Amino acid sequence: MKMKSLIYGFILSSLLGSSAVYADQNDKLELLKPGELIVATEGTDPPYSMRGPDGKIGGLEIAVMSEVAKRLHLKLVPVVTKWDSILIGLRANKFDMSMAAIDITPERQKSVVYADAWIESGGRIMAPANTDIKSPDDLKGKTIGAQVSSTYAKLAIAHGANLKNYSDITSAVQDMINHNIDGVINDSISNGYLINHNHLPFVQVPGYLSQVQKGFTFAKGKPHLVAAVNKALADMKKDGTYAKVTSAIIGFDPAPKDPVRTLPQ
Repeated sequence: MKMKSLIYGFILSSLLGSSAVYADQNDKLELLKPGELIVATEGTDPPYSMRGPDGKIGGLEIAVMSEVAKRLHLKLVPVVTKWDSILIGLRANKFDMSMAAIDITPERQKSVVYADAWIESGGRIMAPANTDIKSPDDLKGKTIGAQVSSTYAKLAIAHGANLKNYSDITSAVQDMINHNIDGVINDSISNGYLINHNHLPFVQVPGYLSQVQKGFTFAKGKPHLVAAVNKALADMKKDGTYAKVTSAIIGFDPAPKDPVRTLPQ
């Protein structure tokens, strides 16, 4: 009986000690509400942030941020916000952070703090699995689709392709299914989602025509929260969780090989 009491006391002490550690961590994370991670997301930007058939928000941002929140022992509270209001709301302290896939630029780094870049995207060629386009250097003379007036359309022309413009990428993909064009230039993350989600017989050709890294954003003055999110992301990449949750959605691991790091605050 005495031994059972000792064991029970040890377990209870461990649990209480663990809870104290988490509570102490929460106090240091500059959160708006203890135990909650209130995060802005756009909600209509597949595959980053989108509503499923059940109406719930899902996508890459939610998949990655749910795991981050879990590792910080916090409840994730997504707040759907219009794209042009995200950074404004962030600076007004309406959210703890934003998980929207926002390009990291020197100009934006002046007004908000970025976590270490969590994803890399950019222009890549999507083509049939048996394509003879092996790199961007092979685009010359090929008929390539892109969204009208987009950066990707300009890249096709710059690489010597015969450009075919489309009002949307879905139409370009359908034309490629019908063998009317040799390839499509589009965002690499969107390409991966289209191929993976629709089981298309296409591949992404190795090599980017343009590249950009994206990061979670914070208002200035939250160094402990930024550090905690950075650690969670690094641990996820190290133990394979990041690759697992992202590949399930887009078919590949989009982690930057040389991520843009958080600037000193």
